[in-house]
Amino acid sequence: MPIIAAIPDEERQLMRKEAQQTYDKNHARRLIAMLMLHQGMTVTDVARLLCAARSSVGRWINWFTLHGVEGLKSLRPGRAPRWPVADILQLLPLLVQRSPKDFGWLRSRWSTELLVLVINRLFDVTLHRSTLHRYLRQADMVWRRAAPTLKIKDPHYEEKRLVIDQALAQEQTAHPVFYQDEVDIDLNPKIGADWMPKGQQKRIATPGQNQKHYLAGALHSGTGRVHYVSGSSKSSDLFISLLETLRRTYRRAKTITLVADNYIIHKSRKVERWLEENP
Repeated sequence: MPIIAAIPDEERQLMRKEAQQTYDKNHARRLIAMLMLHQGMTVTDVARLLCAARSSVGRWINWFTLHGVEGLKSLRPGRAPRWPVADILQLLPLLVQRSPKDFGWLRSRWSTELLVLVINRLFDVTLHRSTLHRYLRQADMVWRRAAPTLKIKDPHYEEKRLVIDQALAQEQTAHPVFYQDEVDIDLNPKIGADWMPKGQQKRIATPGQNQKHYLAGALHSGTGRVHYVSGSSKSSDLFISLLETLRRTYRRAKTITLVADNYIIHKSRKVERWLEENP
C-alpha cells in the first residue's frame, strides 16, 4: 500500500519536469522521493537511494501531505527579516521628498544618520545606518547634489507665456519660432577619480591652458532642427552671428521669433542696433 496519496498523472509530469530543471538539488531530491514513494517503494529504500535519513524522508512526506508540491520547495537561506523592510522601502521615497524641517529638525537636507533617527522613531526599531544605506540602494535612492533654482517668481511670467503661445499658434513656415540658448565648452579635459596602482598616478595630456569655446544655438519649435554658431567669447557678436544665420536660412519667413532668457547679450545696445537695421 502506498505511503502517500495517489498523485495524478498531470501533477507527476510537472514534478518530473521541475526536478529536472530546478537548480535547487535539495528540492529535486524531495520531488524524486515523492515520485518513488508513489511507485510503492518503502521509506527505507527511498532514503538509501537518495542518501538521506529516514527521518528526513518522513519529514518530506509530512510536508507533501499538508501543503502539496509547494511544501517541498526550499525556504530562503538565513533568518527571517528582523525589520519591516517592505514598509521602510515604501516610506523612504516619501521621506526624501520632504524636508527635515517638516519633522522638527533644523536641517535643510537629509543625511543617513538623520534618516535613521526618523525611521527608528516611526517604526520603533533600532536600525543601524549601514543597514539603512542598503535599504536606500534597494529603494533606488542615490547620494547627489541638489540643483540650485531661483525662487524669485517672474512678475511678467503670464504675459510672456501668452506671447509665446500666440507665436506658436501661427503658421510655422512664415512665422517660425525658435528656442535659443548658449553653452560653454571647456576644452580642458575633466579629470575624475580612477583606479590606478598605489604610488603611481596617471598623466592626462592637457592643452596647457584652460581654453573655452562658446556656442549659440536655436531649436526650431516645429521641425526640431538645430542651428548653431561658435565663437571664442560669449558676446553680442556671437548672438548676432546666430541671428544672421537664421535670417539667411529662413529668407521667406515674414517674422522670426526667438524664445531666450534674460542674458545681457540678448538685449545689448549692439543687438538692438542690429535689429533696427535688419527689421
